[in-house]
Amino acid sequence: MDYPFTAAGRLSRRVARALGGGLLLFAALPLLAGTRTLDQAIADARARDPWLAGSEWRQESFRARGRAAGALPDPVLRLGAANLPMDSFAFNQEAMTQFQVGLSQAIPRGATRELERERLEALGGEQANRRDERRAQVALIVTELWLDCTLASRTRALIEEDRDLFLQLREVVASRYRSALGDARQQDLVRAELELTRLDDRLTRLTEREDIARSRLGEWLGPGARQLATSLPELALVEPAVRGAEPLAPERLAALLGNHPSVRSVERRIAAGDTGVALAEERYKPAFTVNAGYGYREDAMDGSSRPDFFSLSVAVDLPLFPDERQDQHVRAARAEAEALRTERALLLRDLRSGLETARARLLRLDERRALYRDRLLDEMAQQAEAARAAYGADSGDFAEAIRSRIDELDTRIEALAIEVERQRTIARLNYYLAGSEGEERP
Repeated sequence: MDYPFTAAGRLSRRVARALGGGLLLFAALPLLAGTRTLDQAIADARARDPWLAGSEWRQESFRARGRAAGALPDPVLRLGAANLPMDSFAFNQEAMTQFQVGLSQAIPRGATRELERERLEALGGEQANRRDERRAQVALIVTELWLDCTLASRTRALIEEDRDLFLQLREVVASRYRSALGDARQQDLVRAELELTRLDDRLTRLTEREDIARSRLGEWLGPGARQLATSLPELALVEPAVRGAEPLAPERLAALLGNHPSVRSVERRIAAGDTGVALAEERYKPAFTVNAGYGYREDAMDGSSRPDFFSLSVAVDLPLFPDERQDQHVRAARAEAEALRTERALLLRDLRSGLETARARLLRLDERRALYRDRLLDEMAQQAEAARAAYGADSGDFAEAIRSRIDELDTRIEALAIEVERQRTIARLNYYLAGSEGEERP
């Protein structure tokens, strides 16, 4: 019954795992046939995102409003009768009675039409930058959910693999307990049962985490995300120079972050705000209204003809008291433009902080990854094997054997968590570097 600690026992376990893995692969073939890569999942999520379609419509709205703003206001047609006598209502009784037709055309102040069109075009162009930012956000969200699913599923696989060994270990302890009937052996049996229960609890919590991550992933990819076989990606930095330990030069950092879609979006709004200032300054200029009219008169009652009338006038809106109107409009427009510049400075500060934090985290994760790969995993495996061999030879303590095995399992789980966190950090760095892909690099 002690075969888990013998060479034959280890060989039998490997064969069983290989056969079990083959059966699992055969059963998973229908799912693997429809497996999507992370890049495909991101593309699908972007294609399904209604926000992007809504942004297209918003840009079209600004574009149409800009074209409309560049046109003159509609002329006004006026029809009426003037100087009509109240005693007879006859058009030929009085010389001044006439039927009038008039046309008025308002001419806005200065270059307000052109400036309003430029302002709306700038706001419409902002939507393109906001879509770029949204695509970067979708890529980050889907990647993080994908990694959550991968971490939970792979951790479950590691625990389930070790759970088989714990089951075999429990059988060994039970066999020894039945043959020895000692108090120590009873304690070993209770400890083995306890560790199996703890593993089952961890599996349940991991299943819950994976279900939650897959449900959230389903919001982006549809119901098929629950059956999607996620894999651990190997993401690449869009700007490899940020991986170094040395801080980035301020001008290089400004160039990288200044091209971020969110920053370009704010810059579009700043441009629209500057145009708004110029638009407010146009309020100091007068507005005009041109009026043209035609008055028709009937012939006199004695048959003599009467000439028709034509009139032309220009009305001027004079901004003679700007203190409470025009000055305030300009002040408000300038304040809004300065507020947008402040927003840009705050955004750049947040992006810089996030980028530097992610760079530092990636550097430390690389160090931990090398430590686990080069030393810790092997050392923990050797310790666990030595403790198991000692217990199998009746010269070791069961608690030490099982504790070393749990420590080895936790170490492998932590190594997996480091790998996943590295990919998550790279994904966040790529988000901060969004927009630098097309930049020329030295």
